[in-house]
Amino acid sequence: MRVTFIQHSCFLVELKQHVLLFDYFPAGDYNGISFGGKLPKIDPSKRLYVFASHSHGDHFRLDVLKWIDEWPDIQYVLSKDCKRSGGNLEKNGINPEVRNHILYVTPLHTYRLDDLVIKTLRSTDAGVAFYIEVEDKHIYHAGDLNWWSTGNEHDINANVIGAAYRRELARIADNHIDIAFVVLDGRLGNASALGMKYFLEHMDADVVFPMHMWREYEWINKLKRIPELSRLQDKVVDIDRENIIFNLED
Repeated sequence: MRVTFIQHSCFLVELKQHVLLFDYFPAGDYNGISFGGKLPKIDPSKRLYVFASHSHGDHFRLDVLKWIDEWPDIQYVLSKDCKRSGGNLEKNGINPEVRNHILYVTPLHTYRLDDLVIKTLRSTDAGVAFYIEVEDKHIYHAGDLNWWSTGNEHDINANVIGAAYRRELARIADNHIDIAFVVLDGRLGNASALGMKYFLEHMDADVVFPMHMWREYEWINKLKRIPELSRLQDKVVDIDRENIIFNLED
């Protein structure tokens, strides 16, 4: 099993028969950050599944729907807030046939697509998080599901979001996870590790990739220095650049 960190929250997971691409957007400037991730070459013998957790520009771009011209067997799994009208697709030069290749999903549902089982959680920001069963592997991608907090214990909104985050993860807490992609956003300062710490302590995950770091990879080392996580830090993958490939044991 091969995982490529492309950039930000975008990862490519290559299995024996399937290729799963999460939250892709092209390289370039976004939100004041210059991203340099590149889409790696994809094995044409494997079916490509493109997931988008929500419509924010650092997780989804409409141009990915043009890929149907290169991969006619492609399948998209998009949060419903990514949906555009047929006229809008054609206006942007997108083959209208793509509509037959899109599964739009909403929170708190289970979908069966080919031989994939896809469960969705409700994000604490926008769209969904994904829990996917495929080829006897269990993969979690958080999207923007996170414990968004200012770090102020008296911040009522942050406490509400924290409760919602814990509630959503509880829906899959009894499931094993082979690979997880979890938010570690340094913009939250001292509260940056709240969501990741809770995930590591309460979820049965073998390998955890930090994401949504806005290229501030030093937050991984800061996470690993948290004393309570000393026994769990080996689960967390070290990322220090874009376009890095990880070959994981099956």
